[in-house]
Amino acid sequence: MPHLEITDTFPFAGRHVRRMGYGAMQLAGPGVFGPPKDRDAALAVLREAVAQGVNHIDTSDFYGPHITNQLIREALHPYPADLVIVTKLGAVRGSDGAWLPAQEPQDLERGVQDNLSNLGLDALEVVNMRLMGDMHAPSEGSIEKQITALAELQQRGLIRHIGLSNATPAQVAEAQRIAKIVCVQNHYNLVHRTDDALIDQLAGQGIAYVPFFPLGGFTPIQSSALTDIAQTIGATPMQVALAWLLQRAPNILLIPGTSSVAHLRQNLAAASLTLSGEILAKLDAIGRGDGQVDGQH
Repeated sequence: MPHLEITDTFPFAGRHVRRMGYGAMQLAGPGVFGPPKDRDAALAVLREAVAQGVNHIDTSDFYGPHITNQLIREALHPYPADLVIVTKLGAVRGSDGAWLPAQEPQDLERGVQDNLSNLGLDALEVVNMRLMGDMHAPSEGSIEKQITALAELQQRGLIRHIGLSNATPAQVAEAQRIAKIVCVQNHYNLVHRTDDALIDQLAGQGIAYVPFFPLGGFTPIQSSALTDIAQTIGATPMQVALAWLLQRAPNILLIPGTSSVAHLRQNLAAASLTLSGEILAKLDAIGRGDGQVDGQH
């Protein structure tokens, strides 16, 4: 099968990565806990992603836990020279699958060592500090202790680049006073536009913005409207949502996740979908609903 058109790139962590990447979270079992139902299928998705030109994979050792990183190692090690694996710290999993904060310096060092071991690496290319907030939305509070700890691990050569996940603009600014930040990973999509100003600010600084939940938070009415628009151009709602994000700003890097090769190919195809001005106007009309309300909280 020929490579899909995902050649649009952005400078990231000292390299140029393709803006359509892959998020490995869904490779673990239900609730991102335990092994996958079909291990061979999970390995096939990872290999197909790289075969199609993906060179940015997002993961964490708390996916599974450990499972997703072990799958990545089994499928792809020794890794392609251009592959950037981005992981994250800040949580561990309870025996019941609960997400538990792990934000102390000793927790972060343990997390780095776990990621290194399960990925089979000597150094982690990019580590995102996952701030807990209320899980799907950031909340204010100093992050000096966490970023200082990561900067020390960076000086020891265990981490090459530092990013943030689930962060407010004030926390981004605080982190930048301590260390160079190469990416911010937050909840953002067509209807959840709280980070509009932050995206533009980061674009001006040449810093990547990595949105998650491309269809998260849509009301039934918004989902129906998106489906109608997608049908008019022969695309899926997810493809339109991803294409909109790619056209929103040049520093946006995508990491849609799936455990299916067929869905992976659908997602990657969104990189070659160009939305017309008319379609963009219709999509923005959807986003002016709940998206504006979100921005007031």
